[in-house]
Amino acid sequence: MEDRYNSQSSDHNWITSAPFFQGLPESTVQVTLTHLVTRSHPSNQVILLENDWGGSVYFVVNGWVKIRTYNLEGKEVTLNIIGNGELFGEMAALDEVPRSTDVITLTPTTIGSMPAQDFVKLLQIEPLAGVRLAQLMARRLRQVNRRLRLRESDSQSRVADTLLFLADGQGKRGDTGTEIPNLPHRELSSLSGLARETVTRVLTKLERKGLIIREQDVICIPDVSALEKTII
Repeated sequence: MEDRYNSQSSDHNWITSAPFFQGLPESTVQVTLTHLVTRSHPSNQVILLENDWGGSVYFVVNGWVKIRTYNLEGKEVTLNIIGNGELFGEMAALDEVPRSTDVITLTPTTIGSMPAQDFVKLLQIEPLAGVRLAQLMARRLRQVNRRLRLRESDSQSRVADTLLFLADGQGKRGDTGTEIPNLPHRELSSLSGLARETVTRVLTKLERKGLIIREQDVICIPDVSALEKTII
């Protein structure tokens, strides 16, 4: 399904809550999104491939996508998982080189694509857009640095950190705590660098301790600070 941007459409209410567009003048946003096109994709569909050229910047309207690459042994490595309102593909648009990662949907997902030249023009004319992009990239860099530091930690610390990583990026406040997507254990395995069986065992342990509550679609973290204290 394809849909052109319409500033009056309720389908585009996500724009007002997307971190990148926060505080930008509405008139500027509307002009920038004139050529935005949204498409619906099933789960497990490749959106971008490594080494593709960057003709567009993408926004997750709803759903979840993973950013992946491969290590020297050919093993898949999940670098990030992003959801509603997040953007991806901005690096190739800025430095005009091929893309460095793959992007695959984890759930049925709607993606908005913006021509790269429109994105770059927005950064040129609206200083706050540049600030928002810098904040996004700084947050992602901090997350990666933290995960790298914990690569030698015990399995519980690494799984807990992975859950907190998702909470920092995509956590939503619910009735019983911070909610994150209940991803397949293979995705948590790839994010944490642990075997899937180990991830399953640690999640069960954390649940027994009351540090997480697992439901069909979400994992709830009742007390984020309590989960942080389990990291050694």
